[in-house]
Amino acid sequence: MSNWHKLTQNDKLGRITKALTENVNFSKDVSLGYPASKLDGKVFYDDASFLKDAPVLMTYVANPNNIGCHTIGISEKAFKGTQEIEREVLEILAVDIFNATTNEYDGYIATGGTEANIEALWVYRNHFMNTYQAKLSEICILASEDTHYSIAKGANLLMIDWLRVEVHFENRTIDETKLEILLQEVISKGKKYFIVVANMGTTMFGSVDNPDIYTNLLEKYDQRFKLHIDAAYGGFVYPFLTPKNHLDFTNKLVSSITIDAHKMLQAPYGTGIFICRKNLIENVLTREAGYVAGMDVTLCGSRSGANAVAIWMILKTYGKNGWYEKVKTLEMRTNWLCTRLDELNISYFREPFMNIVTIKSAFISKDIASKFDLVPQSHNSDNKWYKVVLMEHVEIDSLNELITSLEIRQTNFI
Repeated sequence: MSNWHKLTQNDKLGRITKALTENVNFSKDVSLGYPASKLDGKVFYDDASFLKDAPVLMTYVANPNNIGCHTIGISEKAFKGTQEIEREVLEILAVDIFNATTNEYDGYIATGGTEANIEALWVYRNHFMNTYQAKLSEICILASEDTHYSIAKGANLLMIDWLRVEVHFENRTIDETKLEILLQEVISKGKKYFIVVANMGTTMFGSVDNPDIYTNLLEKYDQRFKLHIDAAYGGFVYPFLTPKNHLDFTNKLVSSITIDAHKMLQAPYGTGIFICRKNLIENVLTREAGYVAGMDVTLCGSRSGANAVAIWMILKTYGKNGWYEKVKTLEMRTNWLCTRLDELNISYFREPFMNIVTIKSAFISKDIASKFDLVPQSHNSDNKWYKVVLMEHVEIDSLNELITSLEIRQTNFI
């Protein structure tokens, strides 16, 4: 049964007000042991009349700390109200979107997709070390050259190698032949444990990896691996337009997923999400955090409970059907843009069922790129692509202006 239902404004306000009453109230309660308080009243006026109708702002002023992971063990009792809101968010994401089984997952709202991806790498590095006594030199990351830079950060921090897998230039799919050659080479040199990162919507292209290409080859060579899905961009788009895919928890080889609420969901920045199967996140338990109830298995430690409320408010404003309608609108606009580019014989890449269109740089002048604030694949002189991201504010009128500029450029070239 779906947990994702649309609520009225009064219902949402009542639910968040109840959650805040279950938290410590720094203005009224005796709470001497926390190195925290409400936001400074001289700067953030907590008696403003508009706050009573603005549950997210009300929560920011109350300043709850959702430190720890609330799907496992115990948590700080002072913030149990907003912790429950976070659990409700995770249930919607894990079960209703990514088809996990209730109570068979762990996770938390991180500071963003970068942290969530690094959390995954950290969990699996430690899993291999704890379970198989693996050496750092034996562990590596497998991810495509289009993968988000957070994977490079994580590799550097965790002191494990990232094996960059080549993709085909035109369709951005994994080059299976070169991947197999790469695997043969690194296995012969002592790599034994693989952290696989498959993309559900790369940042530049919106391209979606086929995880079976990785897992079939690793199974062929009898290698141990864990599979993580980076859905930071595509997590709120792709599952709705392709409800049957191999990048969620119906795939028994998928161990974890990253999603970003501050991209397509339009939540405030600092709202990435990490979700994994049970019995994995304990690998990063920090026992030294003894003063934290339940201790801590997150990378960031302290984090705002208001971010959980912000995500919850968005999810409950739309409901599952309302969100589907929003995503279908973006798909329609993306289809419109691709049709017009086809008419102009302009080369581009677009992953089916995603809302990013990446145009070859040969068709984009510097003036057009600047006018429409198009993002290049590289800010160096050898840039080959510019992308258009079909977010909610990108309407047909703006896209039509881009098409008109491209038409004028083509006419001037003739």
